[in-house]
Amino acid sequence: MPDHAQLRRATAWMSATAVEEAGADRISAACDPSGQFPLEPGIAEGCCGPGVTALEAGRLYRRVSGRDDRARPVSDEELAELGDPMAVAFFRVGRFPTTVQELLSELPATAASSLKVYLVSEAGQISPVAIGERDMRFAITTAVDGNQVDLLVSTQAGGDPDKGFLQVAGWDSVARVFNFYSRFGSSWVWAGNSWDALEPDSRGKGCFDSHINGSAVMKELRIPWINWQSERATIRLADDDPLLHDQLFQRVIGAERLELTVRFLITRWTAARLAEVTANGVVDHPDRLLRHLFTGTTVNLTSTDRQSSTITADSGELTLPTGFWLNQDILFDDLRLFTQASPPRAQAAGYLDGLRRFGFRLEEKFSGFSQPGDTFFAFVVPEAAHEDNEVIRQMVRKGLISARFAACALMVDFPNPVFSPARSLLMRYVPTTPIKAAELCGTVTQAILDAARTRHLPADSPEARFAAHWQVPEDIWQSVFGQRVDAYLRKVTQQIQTASGFDDYIRLAESRRRQFRLMKLNEFELTLPVTNIPPDAPPLVMREDATVAELT
Repeated sequence: MPDHAQLRRATAWMSATAVEEAGADRISAACDPSGQFPLEPGIAEGCCGPGVTALEAGRLYRRVSGRDDRARPVSDEELAELGDPMAVAFFRVGRFPTTVQELLSELPATAASSLKVYLVSEAGQISPVAIGERDMRFAITTAVDGNQVDLLVSTQAGGDPDKGFLQVAGWDSVARVFNFYSRFGSSWVWAGNSWDALEPDSRGKGCFDSHINGSAVMKELRIPWINWQSERATIRLADDDPLLHDQLFQRVIGAERLELTVRFLITRWTAARLAEVTANGVVDHPDRLLRHLFTGTTVNLTSTDRQSSTITADSGELTLPTGFWLNQDILFDDLRLFTQASPPRAQAAGYLDGLRRFGFRLEEKFSGFSQPGDTFFAFVVPEAAHEDNEVIRQMVRKGLISARFAACALMVDFPNPVFSPARSLLMRYVPTTPIKAAELCGTVTQAILDAARTRHLPADSPEARFAAHWQVPEDIWQSVFGQRVDAYLRKVTQQIQTASGFDDYIRLAESRRRQFRLMKLNEFELTLPVTNIPPDAPPLVMREDATVAELT
């Protein structure tokens, strides 16, 4: 049978070894006369795999999922255009490392001083004797060309390094893109660059099912850095775990440092992207920018800073993550809405009652593991993604949209910072053809206002809400919107103190988790808790009066 870990989606890129180990007899029969085996189309389509072709050892291939039906060797001309550290320091000089140790040992000496190692596992806080494979992965960053991180490596922690997955994202400082690579056996595959993540044929496919916007990804970006070894938690290992003697493990540092790096990398790519798409004063694909505002392209995961196992009925109040209630980063930090309300707090006893009443448990069907209770840090939920927020932030700074426009849009259904069906309807007013950058904001605004005026839409329609927001005078919109947010948070604080109100918020959280589970970013069963709420329960939304309703 394939290795347990290989049957899971390790950081969205599946290793060829899952196919190699699936059955020696079947593979032997499928080999071509040279003894090389073809990867199955189904495996290839779901990852950055090479497609239905045999790979020659010690070569770089190209396969952009959704665009290339099979891998083909990268030509000398194409290789010359790849300017990231992996291409320059390895592939151009005929080096094709097969293990992470070999890769790191062959880096230029200047990269050693900046090399940092991080550790993540969704089963990292589960007792090593309670579960078998724990899917631990190293994330490694270093600066090869200069003093800014330009090489990111992801690989399994422990096990056979020749069989585990090995993936790299390299920053090309000239082209100003990330290039994505994966090792297959003794060969490497180039899976595309940041721009490919945005193109319709390859978007959401292969490595771009998690790197959806072509940048670095850290799902659990905010304190307490759920699932990562950090200043808030240490991943548990058995006393005899061989990983304890692993040189990379001995260099592991806290994910609080990785957060800063990932935020910087997202900012750098977003700045490069916006500079390129507005270079001639025309935005070719305005919909690709404004979808970050109206729909959200991905999410991060957030939680309380409290370990669920330490919460008792006498623990007092539990502050739930602000990102569950609204998009705090943009509304508060960037748009500077004037607010005074405190974050809502739930009674610890009510939280514990909710765990029992809704049958919270960690469950992995593949291994048969089940454990009652919540995730290690309590109340994990999706929140607005830093990737989306950074695009919004930089669009405002570049003058592509105004802060007022962003606020008017986000205030449409602001109690649903993620998965908002109402806000997403405004995408119909965004041009899909080239438009002058200076005209983008005005054109979209006018289209929404015209629709609200001429189509006789109800007052609670997204268009009418936006139009009402737009009528708020320029000099007071921050205070007016802030008062609405204050009123909303005060109502949440009242509701959350009642058993029925808190139960509704648990149902809302589970509804959003169900939507997250439909995303390819959901790679591991143990990322989120399971409840007794039926998986086909109607999706829920939060209303501005702090009540929860079924989506109609």
